[in-house]
Amino acid sequence: QVQLVESGGGLVQAGGSLRLSCAASGRPFSSYAMGWFRQAPGKEREFVAAISRSAGNTFMADSVKGRFTISRDNAANTVFLQINSLKPEDTAVYFCAARSYSSGRSYTDFHEYDYWGQGTQVTVSL
Repeated sequence: QVQLVESGGGLVQAGGSLRLSCAASGRPFSSYAMGWFRQAPGKEREFVAAISRSAGNTFMADSVKGRFTISRDNAANTVFLQINSLKPEDTAVYFCAARSYSSGRSYTDFHEYDYWGQGTQVTVSL
């Protein structure tokens, strides 16, 4: 069992930045790959970024490459999403998720993740 709590969302003007955090409790944090997803009103949940257990591999959606960065601090049981150059299209609820290790599981399919946070709202104004 893992509990995840996101924070750091808010209202930002286009071109601004935010850093989202996801604090985990429960089983050892290092046992899990971590992902960020987002969901805008009327749209399906969308993959944003993921990071492997040891942070050796990262995966980014094409829509955020060059603007977003995912990182993790296993000692602090926390995963981060640094969001730069925000666009209005980035407005969504952002969720973090944890995925136990299993060879061959997808990092980008939300169905592959086992635990989810409650989400944090990111709103980007013009």
